[in-house]
Amino acid sequence: MVATYRILPLQNPIQTYPWGSRTALAEFLGRPSPAATPQAELWMGAHPKAPSQVQQDDGSLLALDSLIARDPESILGHRTAARFSNQLPYLFKILAAEQPLSIQAHPDQTQALAGFERENRAGIPLDAPQRNFKDPHHKPECICALTPFWAMCGFRPILEMLTLFSSVNSERLAPLLRDLEQSPDSTGLKLFFGSMLTMPAADRRTIIAQAVEKARPLSYNNPVFRWLTALQKSYPDDMGIFAPILLNLIRLMPGQALFLPAGELHAYLHGVAIELMANSDNVLRGGLTPKYIDVQELLKTLNFAHHKLEVLTPETRGRTEKGYPTLATEFSLSVITVQEGAPHTSDNRESVEILLCVEGAATLRQGSPSPPLSLSKGASVLIPAAAGEYTLSGKAVVYKASVP
Repeated sequence: MVATYRILPLQNPIQTYPWGSRTALAEFLGRPSPAATPQAELWMGAHPKAPSQVQQDDGSLLALDSLIARDPESILGHRTAARFSNQLPYLFKILAAEQPLSIQAHPDQTQALAGFERENRAGIPLDAPQRNFKDPHHKPECICALTPFWAMCGFRPILEMLTLFSSVNSERLAPLLRDLEQSPDSTGLKLFFGSMLTMPAADRRTIIAQAVEKARPLSYNNPVFRWLTALQKSYPDDMGIFAPILLNLIRLMPGQALFLPAGELHAYLHGVAIELMANSDNVLRGGLTPKYIDVQELLKTLNFAHHKLEVLTPETRGRTEKGYPTLATEFSLSVITVQEGAPHTSDNRESVEILLCVEGAATLRQGSPSPPLSLSKGASVLIPAAAGEYTLSGKAVVYKASVP
């Protein structure tokens, strides 16, 4: 039997990765700034690695994954619980990148399941540094800028790559470029990219040194070469510094978003953004990181075909809500804007939602006699499926994660 649930404020963990910002998340959450350590990601969800906490009636805290396990249909909704094996299917984040993240891609569902089972049979611990597959799930994701946000996503057209490479070419790189020029297709690009990643260290150092020397005077007028030289300062012997030439380089403005399906090579460079993804931690890296890189597994995962980079802007879903169109079945991202005299009332709800206030302040009222909740910048709440309809009033911008 489905119980009636109140709306639950969330207490969310922060991941302190080295590339994070010491100010962005602290200031967003209204905490002392700068923080003692770099704060990279705020996680809102039920991932077992770092679940959000909810406060129970007796004042004690309970992990969200444990709450869901007690009564999955009431929290998730009947259809979501049945479809996603009683698991919250998405992970909601704020990402604060002061330094570039690794170049990476995520497997599709078939690859994730096969890789997870293969590494389990091999006896590789889940927390082992050489582990590729942490769970059996794919990881499509949507990134939405809160500040101007630099990112790289998907391979450029090969002719564009060749033109850009011609400005930083060297004797040792020239044979690979000639091969790519003769086979300017997905097969040729896969061979070229794999050769770059597996090149001997001495050749890498020579190629990078010569490329940076040529790129430096070009960096004043071209962000591709500006990022190439910036990346080399942090990763001096890493062929990943050529990613701005290989990948589409973009600066998202606040409110703009990208959807990244499986196999899309990408890296986030700088800025603060909302990230919504399937509830997975599977990452295959290709560079700009001291972490484990499995070149052959990455090459099997990547989509080497060029396609036009589509920048998403939200589409109207109602008087106060706009949504970002994606192909994901696990999540949907939308933004709710309320003004004085123009509140937001939820539609007929059947599934779990997480709300995150990014600007202003709002009052959140549930359909039942529960007391209203204040939602200010940095605050987030879980709205169980069984909580019924709700109303947001005030003056605020609130992002919503839900299930399509």
